[in-house]
Amino acid sequence: MRVSGTPGIAAVGAGLIAVTYGLARFAFGLFLPAIRSNLGLTTEQMGVIGALPFASFALASLFAPTIAVRLGARNAAVTASGLALVGLALVSRAEGVIALAAGVFTCGISTGLMMPALATGVRAAVQPSLQGRVTAIMNAGTSVGVTLSVPAVLLLADAWRAGYLSFAALAAIGLIAAWCFVPSASRAPAADRPPLSAICTARWAALLRLVCFAFGMGVVSAMYWVFAPDLVMTVGGGSTTTTGWLWLMVGIAGLAGAAAGDLCDHHGSQMTQAIALLALAASVSLVAASPGQFVIALASAAVFGVSYMTLTGLYLLGGVRLLSGRPSLGAVLPFLGVGIGQAVGSPLAGLAVNRLGYEPAFAVFALVALALAAASPLYPGHRRHDDRAEDDDGGTEPRAGDATTRPALAYE
Repeated sequence: MRVSGTPGIAAVGAGLIAVTYGLARFAFGLFLPAIRSNLGLTTEQMGVIGALPFASFALASLFAPTIAVRLGARNAAVTASGLALVGLALVSRAEGVIALAAGVFTCGISTGLMMPALATGVRAAVQPSLQGRVTAIMNAGTSVGVTLSVPAVLLLADAWRAGYLSFAALAAIGLIAAWCFVPSASRAPAADRPPLSAICTARWAALLRLVCFAFGMGVVSAMYWVFAPDLVMTVGGGSTTTTGWLWLMVGIAGLAGAAAGDLCDHHGSQMTQAIALLALAASVSLVAASPGQFVIALASAAVFGVSYMTLTGLYLLGGVRLLSGRPSLGAVLPFLGVGIGQAVGSPLAGLAVNRLGYEPAFAVFALVALALAAASPLYPGHRRHDDRAEDDDGGTEPRAGDATTRPALAYE
């Protein structure tokens, strides 16, 4: 990336993630009560439309690594920003369910393309010992985008079209930033991209376990992203101002997710995931137990923001480290798991709310998070990354000056 130093790289990446993830993907739940009222959406329609950006994210993720390699980091990031601009503009002009669905679907595609492009750029421009931290900081840009959406919903909640139009303007700025600051190519030599057959069975098994946990977390988080604001307004009697404060707390607290890489290195990925999943279950339970209590709802939002961003950062970092020679693919697989989980979880959440009611439905999803936390010993365990240099066939090689003898795999 053509910016000065690692902090500049992290800042540019976080800004682009803020637009494509925070605004184009997750701000939808915040505006959904107003959109529902204006367009006359049913609960089932809310669940299906809420699933579309997650589904298109998963679809785009299948092709994102190839696009990042073929187009280069800059062009891939520009493409992602352009799709965010188009999708946000479509939502702002939607007059019915079809147009709204097309807009949020396009927004999801932009999200799926952005992180692999940035991961490719980070590998080219950032020294290996700092790549994990930079990646986690960029991932926390989602919280920045969610936070930026709050003033819009507080001022323009009833005028949601104007809110989405303002987001489209920010996407246009992001497009210009991507063109100016992301490199035109990854600059990664071809020798660093071995065929998939070079990856050993043990590493593929670790990736499969990682993706399964990411999928489960995506299912649980979909309930909160799509239905928490509606719960607070419908059951708790809150206003658009209340939900605005809720999302502001999610965004601000989620910035702590930038420390996911350091938490993983110091406490282990299994312990980090278990604690974060317990926190996720607590956040889902809290908002359902007292949706009308403003302080409790805010506490729930804060816990959700920290746990969600920590988990996505953990999964992203795990994928990149497991496929250190192909960072675009390593970034895609865990987020693909999260995206598919959210695409499945959103309509399931809508169905559960319709059949069981809000509070029981949220309780069921909280139990799923508890089950995942209990299964955390199955998550790929990670030792401190800077102790060993990983190769792409799943082994490790000693770094210069490393005289100690360690097990052959960085993940177990």
